[in-house]
Amino acid sequence: MRKVRWDMGTETANLSEVYPLVPFRSVSGRGVYLEDGSGRRVMDLYGGHAVAALGYAHPRLTEAIGGQAKALQFQSNIVAMKIRDEAAERLAAFAPDPLSRVFFVNSGAEANENALRIALRSTGRSKVVSTEHAFHGRTAAAAAVSWGAQSWYGFPRTPFDVTFVPRNDIEALRAAVDSDTAAVIIEPVQGVAGAFDFSRAFMTAAREFCDRSGALLILDEVQTGVGRLGEPFGADLYGIRPDLLTAAKGLGGGFPCAAVLMTPDLAAEIGFGALGSTFGGGPLACAAINAVLEVIESDNLLARVRETSACIFETCVRGPVTGTCGAGLLVGLRTGPRAANVLEALLHKNILTGTSADPHVLRLLPPLILETRHVKRLARALEELDCETLQ
Repeated sequence: MRKVRWDMGTETANLSEVYPLVPFRSVSGRGVYLEDGSGRRVMDLYGGHAVAALGYAHPRLTEAIGGQAKALQFQSNIVAMKIRDEAAERLAAFAPDPLSRVFFVNSGAEANENALRIALRSTGRSKVVSTEHAFHGRTAAAAAVSWGAQSWYGFPRTPFDVTFVPRNDIEALRAAVDSDTAAVIIEPVQGVAGAFDFSRAFMTAAREFCDRSGALLILDEVQTGVGRLGEPFGADLYGIRPDLLTAAKGLGGGFPCAAVLMTPDLAAEIGFGALGSTFGGGPLACAAINAVLEVIESDNLLARVRETSACIFETCVRGPVTGTCGAGLLVGLRTGPRAANVLEALLHKNILTGTSADPHVLRLLPPLILETRHVKRLARALEELDCETLQ
């Protein structure tokens, strides 16, 4: 197959280039499908980087946002609002104990930025431990703890000391977490890196070493949280309790929002003035958060995620796929040919997937409403691909 060259002429020249574009222009969506307005319908197994948790045009989400827009579209954090109280209470109840305090922001990078700042301020220390191949965002602090960010970072220096440890290397982690360490930050499953899931032993050790040294454990659940792994959060899957947890992506089902969850003790230390956000916790975002969490719970989507995930792992190692990685509906399909070539071939069959930093991992981040019949369609499509022409 020819080398992939995405059509870069499908967006106006007024837009800055962000990602290479796939050769498909969406104008609407419903359920797990995107439509181009001329009759083409594509099954979306990428979900806009794990954002479309409820798929597209979900009636309870659209009604919640529309109804709130008619009632009150915005007010800042200096005015109390019932809708914000409800979102904080529902999110705290959904999250693992003792993360009962919520600070609403707008994006995953902003959430990680604030979580790191809280940890550094609370401990008075100067070092953060991260993992190789991590990605935590493109702002100053979040990028500082992202592996390989030097190529695009842009800032003259990092705002604190950073040590990267090899993934799942418990002894390296033990040596890195010391009395200078403010925090250890980990994605339970590394999304951008290619759906790399950490071992339970490594995650447990991270909690143990933080307790021993007085450092704080931050779980970056921007991609893994809000039901994507078949549990409320990755912390639940691994059975550990972080001091800080960040959530974004699917939290608003497509409406931009994010949150930092923390313990009551940390929240009490921060007090007034240290945190702030103009748009964080706005009423439209909070209406979306309430709707997403309500649907996950009322429709038992955690059980559905576990069911469809098992179906992917059991049926999709075929055609160009040689193995799997990840957890829940953050899945990596290991490919013999380059993943970008497999993505292009699947898109010709009207199935949208994603790639990753690993050139041989095809990434799946579908809506949580995905059904096994959709997975079976993917499996059939993979079976039909000619591996020789994909090289």
